[in-house]
Parts: sequence; structure tokens; C-alpha cells
Amino acid sequence: MNIIADTHCHTLASTHAYSTLSEMVHAAAVKGLYAIAITDHGVAMPGAPGKWYFQNLVVVPHKLEGVLVLRGEECDVVDYDGNTDLQDSDVDSLDWIVASMHDPAMPKGPHSVEAITNAWLNIAKNPHIQVIGHSGSAQFPYDYERVIPEFGHNGKLVELNEATFSNRRSSVENCVQIMQLCKKHAVPIVVNTDSHFSARVGCFENSLRLLEELDFPEELVVNSSVERFNAYLRKYTQVYQDPLLELNLL
Repeated sequence: MNIIADTHCHTLASTHAYSTLSEMVHAAAVKGLYAIAITDHGVAMPGAPGKWYFQNLVVVPHKLEGVLVLRGEECDVVDYDGNTDLQDSDVDSLDWIVASMHDPAMPKGPHSVEAITNAWLNIAKNPHIQVIGHSGSAQFPYDYERVIPEFGHNGKLVELNEATFSNRRSSVENCVQIMQLCKKHAVPIVVNTDSHFSARVGCFENSLRLLEELDFPEELVVNSSVERFNAYLRKYTQVYQDPLLELNLL
């Protein structure tokens, strides 16, 4: 399987990451990727980008070094009702939004399965969000069997996050279960790196090994072909509202 887009990446605008936007795009070009999504953290995370960062992403061209660049954000779920730190003023500037749960943004745990399940069910209904970020995190358990089909029904892509295999090893078994349920219920997924440094862009080896072990259908991996990826972008995002991109002038 060939992954053609890295759809969850951070720049030094998220102050715990270490490469510029240009360096991340260049890394994607060197790897031969079709697309990259720059998804810096929302305001609820410590060290988040400044006030106008997301609005001003409109200055970033949608094509750089031959790579399709998605202007994105990793927003944080901030409560059990599924509210996020995504700012209304930023939505129109963004192409690609990942929703994730992190300790600094969520209420202090431990978190019940019922509470996290409710949060994700409400996130599934949020029309601005495309991707469900690293939801296998061990500290945020939820009812996978109940929620995964709802992600699919609402056009959300369930993320298989490469960084889990190095940074959240206790969550790997949860990710296996989630991928099995995505296969069972034919819920599309997206594979990405969650890179915080340019050298990791486009490195999907552990994720691809897991998908192979699970005999996961390639047609459910949205970023495994340019055609599937573009079909999703046209249906669920505003990327191709850029007239220059639509006319292939960028």
C-alpha cells in the first residue's frame, strides 16, 4: 500500500515542534507525497500558535514544490459535550481539521467510558471536522463499537497515527481494535505521522505493517490513492474552492 498524503503534521508554530512550514512541505516533496496537511494545535494547548495564525493561513499557497498543501488545525476536544477550541473566526480559513483529545485541554481525569463516548458522538456530528485524531489514547476510553460506525455515517476519517507506535505505546492495542472495527463497519481511515519534525514526514512503516497484518482493505484508506483522496476533499472540504487550484494554475 502506498500512502500519498501526510494529513497530520506540526510546525514550530506549535512550540513543541521543530520545523518550519516550508521545511515540512519540502520533506513531503522529497518523499514524493501528493499532499500534506499542516495541522498546528488549537488555542487550548500550551504553546499554541498566536491569535491570527489560523486566519492568516490563507497566505500559504495550496501548491508548493508540487505538493498540495492543506491549511489545517488540530483542534482539541475540551469537554464531555464534544465542544472544541476551534474558533469560529478561523473556520473559513481552514481546509482540514483534526479533532483530538489531550490532557491539557480536557477536564482532569480519570475519564469514564460514558463521558468520552458522549464527547465523540457529538464530535461525529460537527460538520467542520474531517479527522478523528489518535482516538485510541489509553487515557480516553470510549465505546468503540458504538462510536466507530457513527464516525463513518458522518463522513469522519478515523486516524491511524504513526506516532502512537513510539509516543503512545500503551495505546497500540486500542488502535488495533479500532482498525478492526473500521474494517468490520467499512469506516474509512486516514494514515498519518503526526510529525513534529520534518524528518518524520511520510514515514508510515508501523502503520502499514499493522494494516497488512489486519488485511485491512486498501479501498478504506482514503489517502492510499490520489483519486480517493481528491474525492474526499471535493465532498467534505473547501480546498477546491480555490479557483487557481481548480484550474491547475498553482
